[in-house]
Amino acid sequence: MVQILHKVHGPGNETVLAVCDKQLLGKTLEQGKICFEVSKGFYGGKAITAQELCRKIPEFDNINMVGNKAVGIALEKKLIRPESVMEIAGIKHVQVFKI
Repeated sequence: MVQILHKVHGPGNETVLAVCDKQLLGKTLEQGKICFEVSKGFYGGKAITAQELCRKIPEFDNINMVGNKAVGIALEKKLIRPESVMEIAGIKHVQVFKI
């Protein structure tokens, strides 16, 4: 079973929700010129269930999410748009910024 981790960064309107599949924590995804670190400092937070994730996503204007499980849940529940998702080395990644 893939666990999902989440961590909240920053105050007020500058708050970012960071989410990742636990098994990706500390790894670096590389594809062509892209080198994406799933850092423990940014993503290493508390475990969250799929249901909790679905409740949290609408609360945040800024989201950074990596992992096929986490992003897959958000896509399935239509909380993010498929065209916003990119893949790095076969791993889904999405950044959401509402202005």
